[in-house]
Formats: sequence, C-alpha cells, structure tokens
Amino acid sequence: MKKEMIHIWDEKFWVVKSKKICPEAFANIKDKKEITVIIEEGEINKKDIIKIEKDWKLITFEIVLDFELVGFIAKISSALAKAGISIFVVSSYSTDHLLVKEKDLSQTLDILKNLKVKLK
Repeated sequence: MKKEMIHIWDEKFWVVKSKKICPEAFANIKDKKEITVIIEEGEINKKDIIKIEKDWKLITFEIVLDFELVGFIAKISSALAKAGISIFVVSSYSTDHLLVKEKDLSQTLDILKNLKVKLK
C-alpha cells in the first residue's frame, strides 16, 4: 500500500441509532429503516437516542481517494479483522473514515504502521 496520511481525532465518539438527524454531528446517515448519528461523546440530546455504542475513536485518511481506487479499505479491514478488531467505516465523497473502539486504538495504529500507512 502506498504511504498515506491519517489523522487521529482527539475526541471520543458515539455511534447512535437516533430518532432524528443531529445537525452538529460528524455524520448523519439516513436510510429507509433508521438514522445513524456519529457524534462527539455527550453531544446528543439523550431523549433522541434509541441505541448507542460508546467509546469510538475516529481515524480520517487525509487524502483524496479516487472512485477508481480498489482495495484500500479491504486491505486495512482484513488486517484489522485478523487481529480481532471491530471497525465502523464511513466514506465521504473524497475520503474514508475509520472508527475503532478506544481500547483497540493503539493496536490499530500499530497495524496501520505495518501496512505503511503514514501517521500524521
């Protein structure tokens, strides 16, 4: 894998099944069945929470990933799966974001280093 830049956010995040969109969230994902909100810890109104997964750390790949790029997340997710690390992937138009549990962050960063993903 060619060297890439990543950013590890200082904040902890929650992944929430929500009753409504949260404008201040990192991301809102609305499909036909539910609304998923990715938001900094404690920044959502508790009455809007249906289910919640806490203690996520956010890693952003700070490069533009072309739509023709094949296998970028597959290589990363395969290596993390072999280590038993659960991930939550969010893609935007230009880049990808990876959430891992805070307890797995150090091991995740070691794996990314071994894959030669450059840490910022």
